[in-house]
Formats: sequence, structure tokens, C-alpha cells
Amino acid sequence: MSTSELTLDRLAFGKEAVIAKLLPESLPFRRKLLAMGITPGCKVSIVRSAPLGDPLEIKMRGFFLCLRRQEAASIAVVEVEK
Repeated sequence: MSTSELTLDRLAFGKEAVIAKLLPESLPFRRKLLAMGITPGCKVSIVRSAPLGDPLEIKMRGFFLCLRRQEAASIAVVEVEK
């Protein structure tokens, strides 16, 4: 199994990743992300995006959540390839 680190907005559709950390860019909305359950160690995957590419729909912890690309770009993830 190999891993690669990137930001959530760059994760390919259908790929699974684990949240590594919230980057400094997330400071203005960090509390909001944490309150929604976006915490290090959580598994996420990109389900789809809106027609113009923003927002992104992600699946995590058994539910679906929409994030703006700016918010997703501030979340570092490690892609898990099987």
C-alpha cells in the first residue's frame, strides 16, 4: 500500500483519503470545519462537484457534506491506494 499527500480539493473523485491536518489557511473557518467533524484521522472521499466546480460534495463519517474549494484546499490529506 502506498500513500501520497495532497490537499482535499485535489483528491480524485471516488478515491479515499485520510485527513492529515488542517493547514494555516484554514484559520478563518477552522472552528466550522472541526464542528462538522473534519478532524485528523477521519476518512474522506470526493463524491462530486457542482456544475461550475464549486462546492465539492464529500463523504465522511457516514454522511455527505459540501465544502467550498477554498475550504477543501486548506485540508491536507493522505491518499490511500490499495
